[in-house]
Amino acid sequence: MKSYAFLATVFSTAVIVALPFVGGGGPGLTGLAVADPSVAAAPMLASVIAAEPSQPADQAALRYGGSDQVIEARVIAQSKSLTSDWEHLAQKPVPKPLPPVDAAGAASGTNERRAALEAQGLSCPGFSAGGTSGAPGAVSALGVSGTTSDDLASFAYQYNAIRAENCLEPVSYFVYDSCMEARLFWMAESPSPDPMDAWGHMGSVRIDGVPSVGCDGNLAGGSGNSGATVAIKWWQSSSHQASLYRPGAGTGGVCIAFAMTHGGIDEPYSFTRAAARWTYC
Repeated sequence: MKSYAFLATVFSTAVIVALPFVGGGGPGLTGLAVADPSVAAAPMLASVIAAEPSQPADQAALRYGGSDQVIEARVIAQSKSLTSDWEHLAQKPVPKPLPPVDAAGAASGTNERRAALEAQGLSCPGFSAGGTSGAPGAVSALGVSGTTSDDLASFAYQYNAIRAENCLEPVSYFVYDSCMEARLFWMAESPSPDPMDAWGHMGSVRIDGVPSVGCDGNLAGGSGNSGATVAIKWWQSSSHQASLYRPGAGTGGVCIAFAMTHGGIDEPYSFTRAAARWTYC
């Protein structure tokens, strides 16, 4: 019985000392212990340990689940658990994992940008879709379909998604470029069955001798492309990444100009040509 009296005293003291450290904004242990307001607000666990004093020690041990040593271990474990603020630990936000860095991102310095910001207690810039000017969906003299608003929006969204994944500031505005579109129309209207006949930068000449027109830009094309897929192609090419994404440059006042054509004299609508360039609004 001396052992039980000692343990009851230890456990009561542990509960009284530990209770002020538990709880916070939500319900505390004292509120849970006293479900009926008519019952005296004594700590429930302390009243449980104080078993009927008239029982022999061995019967009390059996009632409460074991020997004196087992009960003492339970008291110590319970006292230790009461000193941890489990309620508020569970409420702490879990950091959102960063997206993986691809080879193009690693080459651009993504890991270094993340580390530099983390060392300052900062995080990478968030995603922003950016605004777009819309596009008219023009058609060339020989029936080639031009840039649509969906083409421009798809490109803008993917372009800034790539920037966000690689810890780069978003670009605020994307514009339709009729001058680059004129050059893409010139390519698409080549009489050659080879889609690469007029492919190239300013100064190129088509198979029929007509010199290039319109404005130059970063080029991408092929079957089944969209504004989003050409944004990815340009990111994954180191020379185009340096020209169009410019990882080391700020984005204040920057606009990205874009154009896309669908089809050609000898190609189906699904065959696209696209151009984009970094400029200023």
